[in-house]
Amino acid sequence: MVANQLPTELWQDTLGWQPSLEQQQQFQTLYELTLAGNSQFNLTRITDPREFWEKHLWDSLRGTTFLLNSPLPVPHPQCIDIGTGAGFPGLPVAIAQSATKVTLLDSTRKKVTFLETLIAEMGMKNATTIVDRAENLGRSLKYRQSYDIALIRAVSSASVCAEYALPLVKVGGLAVLYRGQWTAEESAALEPALSQLGGEIEKIEDFVTPLTASIRHCLYLRKTAPTPHEFPRGTGIPVQRPL
Repeated sequence: MVANQLPTELWQDTLGWQPSLEQQQQFQTLYELTLAGNSQFNLTRITDPREFWEKHLWDSLRGTTFLLNSPLPVPHPQCIDIGTGAGFPGLPVAIAQSATKVTLLDSTRKKVTFLETLIAEMGMKNATTIVDRAENLGRSLKYRQSYDIALIRAVSSASVCAEYALPLVKVGGLAVLYRGQWTAEESAALEPALSQLGGEIEKIEDFVTPLTASIRHCLYLRKTAPTPHEFPRGTGIPVQRPL
């Protein structure tokens, strides 16, 4: 079992939330299916159950405790996980909060094919997938400003992540950037980019992971105004020329 040697109260003590028995089984199934697909799809280097619990399950949910422990921002939030890879943080969020509709976005077809199979095997009704790049999706009238929440973890620099995420978020919505170390200097450097994209830093949370005492940060960017039509810029340009 995933983290079967961990105290059962660790979820509650660190997240203020406790998964049901059904959710615990879903996390276990997610772990088993990810390991089964790993050799074929090169999904993750994290295969140890305790490491998987901390770096994939716990870390994913730590960035979205506002969905676990507070009234939902809207009855059925639309959430997009940008550059989802093996499905993190989106799949744990979908398991933990069934009222949230999660879209898993990745540009790699084989990874999305795996996720589609996994979602079907797990019978998840609130998770869907898209194969595309964030630059293309953000310029599409179908998806632009369609999401209440955007999650983006370990993709690129903060300004690039903001350019990917904020065009997809509704005004008033939230982009959550998962980071490792973070400094006040980095916040100051990010603010000019956010002013161009229609967002602002609402909150920065720093925390320590419960098993390995690693330092992590989450940046919460509030969408305060429509993103100008020139953003996101074309494929590859945000990375080549960050704001």
